[in-house]
Amino acid sequence: MKKHLFWIRNLEAGEDLENFLVSAVASILIIRLYLKLTDYPQIGGATLHIAHMLWGGLLMLAALIILIAFLNRSAQRWAAVIGGIGFGTFIDEVGKFVTRENDYFYQPAVALMYITFILIVLGVRAIHHKRIYSKEEYLMNTLRVIEEVALHDLDENEKNRALSYLENTDPEDPLADALRRILTGALLVPTPRPGIPARIKHVFRDLYLKTTRFPGFTVALVVFFLVQLVLKMGHVIALVFFKGLGVDQIFDIGIFSRLAERFDNLTFVEWAEFASSLLSAVFVFLGVIRITRSRLAAFKLFERSVWISIFLTQVFMFYQEQFIALVGLTLNLLILAALRYMIHTEASRTA
Repeated sequence: MKKHLFWIRNLEAGEDLENFLVSAVASILIIRLYLKLTDYPQIGGATLHIAHMLWGGLLMLAALIILIAFLNRSAQRWAAVIGGIGFGTFIDEVGKFVTRENDYFYQPAVALMYITFILIVLGVRAIHHKRIYSKEEYLMNTLRVIEEVALHDLDENEKNRALSYLENTDPEDPLADALRRILTGALLVPTPRPGIPARIKHVFRDLYLKTTRFPGFTVALVVFFLVQLVLKMGHVIALVFFKGLGVDQIFDIGIFSRLAERFDNLTFVEWAEFASSLLSAVFVFLGVIRITRSRLAAFKLFERSVWISIFLTQVFMFYQEQFIALVGLTLNLLILAALRYMIHTEASRTA
């Protein structure tokens, strides 16, 4: 009997993961904003307290039921969104369940949430990290696209994607040959107009290609990352070494002795934040050196610097300064999105 794979990976899992994470983070931010604006009301009257963690559990249950009960792709997308909202609503109360006092405002709670989301991303990336899929996996993913044929909702892009999957299946497999014939003869619906994200991406692509033609593009890019590096290091140094000191103390001649004393008394979190910022700075410096020889190599080094900031520095910043860390995370994500697009464009250009 032929041995089959127990786990079949979904080649389009990235979109669902993105929907899940965005929904989860958005739900946390909305809940915290709502509670702040309404002075933290309690549901349940004088005797009960119905925690919103319970609503999160119900939403996650609803997402599971949708996945179990329905087959179509749109149901899976909705399950990812509903599950994300439920998970965000659930984990928002993590502070209550790691402290003896059931403290919702426990300072490291946001850092714990952040680490959880990082582990989710790393877990999914670990599942797909090899990017080498079996012939069975390509065949099963083709069958998922074929569902659109049964629904009379197959467009040109979906057809081409399914045919590209079939190119990686066993050429002697009769099922693959039958699926190829079905796709070739399928009636197609008009390709939908690109959504807002796709149109924005196209605009940014044109803008990037025009910008790179300017002679000062490389210099401007180097200046941007150096300024960003200086600001980030300045903030970390101020947070680690100067936090709690007044202006008079900072400019006092005895500041050096105070800094030496502060240096000796740094906590693990402060050391880790400072060290991870230095490591991030090293990759920016290496990228600046490489950019005149290879933009692609420099962009990848800059990307590593941002990843270090996201996965290491931001964790410790959330532990100490939640609002500032949130602003820093937003900026890092915007820079990362721009870098990933620039890397993709440069790789396509040099291919």
